[in-house]
Amino acid sequence: MTRCFWFAILALLTGLIVAGPAVAAEPVLNYEQMRNRMVDDEIIGGGVKNERVIAAFRKTMRHEFVQSSLRGQSYYDMSLPIGEKQTISAPFVVAFMTEQLDPQPDDKVLEIGTGSGFQAAILSPLVKQVYSIEIVEALGKKADATLKRLKYTNIALKIGDGYQGWPEFAPFDKIIVTCSPEKVPPKLVEQLKEGGRMIVPVGERYQQIIYLFKKEKGKLVSEALRPTLFVPMTGEAEGGRVVKPDPAHPKVYNGSFEEMAGKSGEPVGWYYQRQMKVVEDKSSPNGNQYVTFTNSDPGRASRMLQGLAVDGRKVHELEFSTYVKATNVLPGQSNKELPMLSVTFYDDNRQQVGPHEIVGPWHGSFEWKKEVEKIRVPISARECIIHIGLLGATGEVSFDNVDVRVTK
Repeated sequence: MTRCFWFAILALLTGLIVAGPAVAAEPVLNYEQMRNRMVDDEIIGGGVKNERVIAAFRKTMRHEFVQSSLRGQSYYDMSLPIGEKQTISAPFVVAFMTEQLDPQPDDKVLEIGTGSGFQAAILSPLVKQVYSIEIVEALGKKADATLKRLKYTNIALKIGDGYQGWPEFAPFDKIIVTCSPEKVPPKLVEQLKEGGRMIVPVGERYQQIIYLFKKEKGKLVSEALRPTLFVPMTGEAEGGRVVKPDPAHPKVYNGSFEEMAGKSGEPVGWYYQRQMKVVEDKSSPNGNQYVTFTNSDPGRASRMLQGLAVDGRKVHELEFSTYVKATNVLPGQSNKELPMLSVTFYDDNRQQVGPHEIVGPWHGSFEWKKEVEKIRVPISARECIIHIGLLGATGEVSFDNVDVRVTK
């Protein structure tokens, strides 16, 4: 599977890990019950409608694709580490991309970026044959062993540069890229069958959009679907990017929510929205639009996030600010579940460093006001996630002009 590490934050910041079963209790975990709850709440609840895709998720044992100490967290909509500084993607994004691929029983599918093997396992009952490529040797060998142990006989896996494709088995009916190139690799275009589909998260390091491509008369016709956040397949892929982030000058992208993406109508640069809508209002604090989160079920996810590059060796303090207003906001399942702007820092191994920092929290009802907080940056930080929303609380909260500036 892919290694987009960001999804883990969703559970960390909404309290899902705390609320989940203890890892030590693994022998008594009911994985089937947990898996069905995940499908109902996150896959179907997130808008996936393809019955074959939904059935594949009900049967695929995601806990077999993560290390044993993390199996208790397997069926939350979050990523989990799989070794080699990589992660298994959150279930919803796997389901969304699979549905958009429109897998058919006679399809021959090429997957770029095997990771844990989970995406290939999801595709296995949906298509005739899956060809999967992983560039990290240790991950490829582990995934291959897992898939063989679980008897996925229609998956062929090799270790190599996925951007070169697998020419001896081309052309492919469908291609799915579970890592983020700056542009669609030409070799993959060549190896896609006429009339075939390819789904790829394309864009800059922190501002990507999932695109669906269809090959017509030898050329790709693109359709922007929704914003997302993946990491590149390797460090070399990152190094080859033309447009690179500047970790000495972190910036919030589209903090006033004026730029929209694809048919989803979601704000560019913001990912994994739940129970959020964009409101057009010329009297908003900045621009003509803001976002509003609404939730009536205590503990239910209502949020979205953005990733930023930040180097703690060069940046020692950041000032985060936002305009916020609230209506009838009450805590969720605990007093910790309240709306806020939350910031979490990560080192170059994608491990959390330091505590979660916040602007807020807020409760009750109030009109627009500006909130500002200075936050220390750990010296080992290389990236951070900012996360806004109700975060388990009930009521309604709105945000506009989310911003950050370097103060030290």
